[in-house]
Amino acid sequence: MRNLLEFLAKYNHWFVFVILEIISMVLLFQYNSYQGSVWFTSANVVTGKVLGWNAEIESFFSMSKVNQELTQRNLYLEQQVKTLSGKLTEVTHDSGWVHRGQFDLLKGYTLIPAKVVSNSVDRHDNLITIDKGTADGVARDMGVACGNGVVGIVYLASTHYSVIIPVLNSASNISCKIRGREYFGYLHWSGGDRKLAYIDDIPRHAHFKLYEWVETSGYSSVFPPGIVVGKIIHVFNSADGLSYRLQVELSTDFARLRDVCVIDNKPMLERLEVLRAAQDSLKPKEER
Repeated sequence: MRNLLEFLAKYNHWFVFVILEIISMVLLFQYNSYQGSVWFTSANVVTGKVLGWNAEIESFFSMSKVNQELTQRNLYLEQQVKTLSGKLTEVTHDSGWVHRGQFDLLKGYTLIPAKVVSNSVDRHDNLITIDKGTADGVARDMGVACGNGVVGIVYLASTHYSVIIPVLNSASNISCKIRGREYFGYLHWSGGDRKLAYIDDIPRHAHFKLYEWVETSGYSSVFPPGIVVGKIIHVFNSADGLSYRLQVELSTDFARLRDVCVIDNKPMLERLEVLRAAQDSLKPKEER
């Protein structure tokens, strides 16, 4: 104990210096918005690297369960493809039709695989960080999906990392439709249960059933049509009674999200830029 006290007494000025430095740094980043955003954003290189290492460790220990789920899902998809291929062959009498259709559907899209390095699910405005950025072709306003469905939209992209606004964020607003029904509305999350979200503005004359699937409509200029969102589990009347509000069980398990794909669709991005230019041109001069 005496040696410890002597050591502390001998180097007390260094301990005081370090403590004062820590306090000054905390005050600088906490009460200055610019410095705080630069340091604490999960898109900066240092934080991104640390989060990346942490995600790799977590991914390693959960690999067995993930592989099991992927194997089961692949078997399920293979059976679906086999069944649909047989039905299409019976109808068209052409076994090559399926492959040509798939090629035509996917050739306009570039998928950028990425790993989740930071993810939150218990806040009102959750964010996700992935390990791909502008150097990999990722840009703002690109859609992000996983094997189970929609994830979110790219909000911020640095050189090697990007931040995504997921469905589990109050700012998320994705155009969706009921599969096969063509009725569409906007998906949003109200907080609380991470498995539930809501779709507003479904017209009163719409005909649909519980447990029907909801997918992206393709009207948002971000997501292509047909990406799974979830299934309808409850129907409410809107506050004004003029439309329906659907409660949707999300197909994506955000708490266990590890691998995602960024959807690089050049025609959609061009369409979004044209839409923004048109909106800017319609603004009054005093607002520009």
